Amino acid sequence: MLITPIPDVIKFVQTLNDTLTVSFQSSGLSRIQCRWLTIMLMGIGVTGVFCWAVFERCSLGAFKQDQLRWMFYHSKIAWSLLLQASVRQVLNHYHITRGVLIFDDSDKVRSKRTRRIKGVHKIKHKKSGGYVQGQELVFMLLVTPVATLPIAFRFYTPDPALSAWRQKNKALKRLGIPGKERPKKPKPNPDYPTKQALALEMVEAFSLSFSDIKINAVIADALYSTAEFMDKASIATGGAQVVSQLRSNQLILSQGKKVRLTHYFARQTGVDTKLIIRGQKTQSITMLAARVYVKAHGKKRFVVALKYEGEKNYRYLVASDMSWRHGDIARVYTLRWLVEVFIEDWKQHAGWNRLAKQQGEEGSTRGVIMSLLYDHMLLLHPEQSVRLENKQPGLPVGCLTERIKTEALIKTVEAVVTADEPKQQLKAFTAAIISVLPERRSKKHLAGLDLGKQEPTDSLKYRAAA
Repeated sequence: MLITPIPDVIKFVQTLNDTLTVSFQSSGLSRIQCRWLTIMLMGIGVTGVFCWAVFERCSLGAFKQDQLRWMFYHSKIAWSLLLQASVRQVLNHYHITRGVLIFDDSDKVRSKRTRRIKGVHKIKHKKSGGYVQGQELVFMLLVTPVATLPIAFRFYTPDPALSAWRQKNKALKRLGIPGKERPKKPKPNPDYPTKQALALEMVEAFSLSFSDIKINAVIADALYSTAEFMDKASIATGGAQVVSQLRSNQLILSQGKKVRLTHYFARQTGVDTKLIIRGQKTQSITMLAARVYVKAHGKKRFVVALKYEGEKNYRYLVASDMSWRHGDIARVYTLRWLVEVFIEDWKQHAGWNRLAKQQGEEGSTRGVIMSLLYDHMLLLHPEQSVRLENKQPGLPVGCLTERIKTEALIKTVEAVVTADEPKQQLKAFTAAIISVLPERRSKKHLAGLDLGKQEPTDSLKYRAAA
């Protein structure tokens, strides 16, 4: 078998089960559930996809896809606690007591006719500039002095009534119809929370479940730079600094007058300084800062204008806690890039973003949980653990995944070599590989098909002569 459970994965699942029973007072996982979860994590690591048929082929038929699928949908696993227990396992292993929360969203393109997958709606396709059908997720990461790990996620679905209003309002606006005559914006529907509301929900849940973890700051991009999000996120985390970005056309009060951020910071020359990026390299920047009244927030905020070397325009950071130094605000905001790295690794190696077609809310949610468990498992890999505990640079997800594949292959070969009859075992292994090789009909080769006559017809030769 190529999907051969290796000791590191087995140990991760066993420790996860212990955490469930001790820290969360759950009934834990049964022996069969532990075995199934081990197979699933091995399948993701070896194949890089989340597909039952691929799992069956790569296990050489040892694990049937119908059985794996049944366990996924019907086995009574405490899914709501599984991810929390895995987070607790990582935090305990590295003795983590503080960190920074980071938010960002990502999408997954789906088929045009998708009907049974949770939360599929029309989304903006960044590469083409058009629109496609897909899913959107909001992720929350914890960045610590030791490691960066995903904490929680939520699926986002826009309010259909609000989407219809925006489309109609935009069309009427193009026709020059004044705002008083256009339909009013519908009231928020609690069944369709915004991305900011989903992020706040995750912050509050994390603060409740992990009250022993001190949150130094909460970081998000301009989408989350609302007064409600910044204030509530700070309260939920016990007064943590909340840093986001403001649009350049935001209005602030200066000497009793409303002015744009661009006009306000254009009055003076920026200060050239150095900024340490994520504790690694140093980069030249131009920076300005001011504690000003932001009209959209209805209160004073600490606004930091900065631009990197070679850039023409400032970007504007906004912070809730005005007791921080502006350099510290700019420095902590550089950590936001780490969520982009996580999403890229997650899409490439964690399986769910490829061939994940599980139906319904349970299928999508549990599939993402499995992919995040795989990320946590790699954090606890012995090679990764030794490096991080000794304050050495960690290995990227791709390298660790290659190690999982190599260990599984070695385990498989070892089982053949150490068998009582190696030749017979090799023959059986070879036959099993051949039996699971896929057979698909090629559309390029036309053997056995009727391709027509493809030659002149005697009765029509006079046409050629004419």
